[in-house]
Amino acid sequence: MRTAGDVLDRTRAQVVVGFGGYVATPAYLAARRRHVPIVVHDANVRAGLANRIGALFTRYVFTAHPQTKLPHATCVGIPIRKEISGLNRLAMADKAREHFGLRPDLPVLLVTGGSQGARSLNLAVLDAAADIRAAGVQVLHLLGPRSGLEVHLPPAGPPWVTLPYVDRMDLAYAAADFALCRSGALTCAELTTVGLPAAYVPLPHGNGEQRLNALPIERAGGGLIVDDAALSPQWIDEVLLPVMLDTQLVAGMSEAAARLGSRGTDDRLAAVVMNIIAGRPARRHAARGR
Repeated sequence: MRTAGDVLDRTRAQVVVGFGGYVATPAYLAARRRHVPIVVHDANVRAGLANRIGALFTRYVFTAHPQTKLPHATCVGIPIRKEISGLNRLAMADKAREHFGLRPDLPVLLVTGGSQGARSLNLAVLDAAADIRAAGVQVLHLLGPRSGLEVHLPPAGPPWVTLPYVDRMDLAYAAADFALCRSGALTCAELTTVGLPAAYVPLPHGNGEQRLNALPIERAGGGLIVDDAALSPQWIDEVLLPVMLDTQLVAGMSEAAARLGSRGTDDRLAAVVMNIIAGRPARRHAARGR
């Protein structure tokens, strides 16, 4: 089994960039032992243990939120892939809806629990299917590749497209008017960057970081937060659908969400890394076991 130090030695790494998680700590420690510069980025409001450790070893510390407590940190947002950060959602809407078989003239709700899906979101939306269709709302429903759900929908109504996943989230965002989703850091960053308002359902476990991720969006008027335990067909019927059907309200929420988005963070972080490399000579191959 290769250690983090083995990887740094074999690749002759000139800089280590860490985004947290359990794999980051050994990389930070190995880099410190080898005097390899470290760049730390934390996407959550509440910094994880790995990044709290890594931030002690470097002056290159970046965060997605100004409230994140890490030493000498600079808030830059979250680096996002170009197809998302450069998306003009409104200009792509008709093309995106055609791609998924959705109508151009009715509002679209995007439902996604991320790559793993989210059973509580899926069940609540499916149980509310009759009300959603009766309201004239289309649904682009990403169930998750391992959801295992059998979908039984009312026989008539606006399009309801169910997919295990999509590899073109830019088109999914462009097709939608509103989203129902978890509030992971990347999801919040992508939705605000493209200006898509959402009802965020934070994971009901963990250290509460998902709620903290969505709070600035809710406070700015760019989204709603609903507890996982409170998400129900009744909540969808009484809260979500009236919001979605208020065109002016949705437009205002879209603008509010977009004001929180950050573009260009990927280029900024890349420039930091390249400047570090440019300012240092190529590192000699370190001896094994150093």
